[in-house]
Amino acid sequence: MQQFYMVEFDLPSMMAPEFLARIPEQRNRIDELMAEGQIRSYSLSTNRSKLWMIVIADSEFEVMQLIGELPLSDFMIPSINPLMFHHSMESLMAISLN
Repeated sequence: MQQFYMVEFDLPSMMAPEFLARIPEQRNRIDELMAEGQIRSYSLSTNRSKLWMIVIADSEFEVMQLIGELPLSDFMIPSINPLMFHHSMESLMAISLN
């Protein structure tokens, strides 16, 4: 059964050139996962120390697999929390064509 997960990442305080070089690849992969519906939101704090992502998955293990596929996963420390619910403007504004 699919469920929502909040993933919070701690980002490195000093961003190495290798980290910065992978950002475009990370953005592309996030866009793909959002288009597939696996990621519902993706946010970065203004001080660039935290990154948050809402993921839809069948298990925490599946979330961990998704994180492992991200180009920046080697540089980020994740914390995964299952959510009871996730409300968003998108879910309120969804229009049924039935």
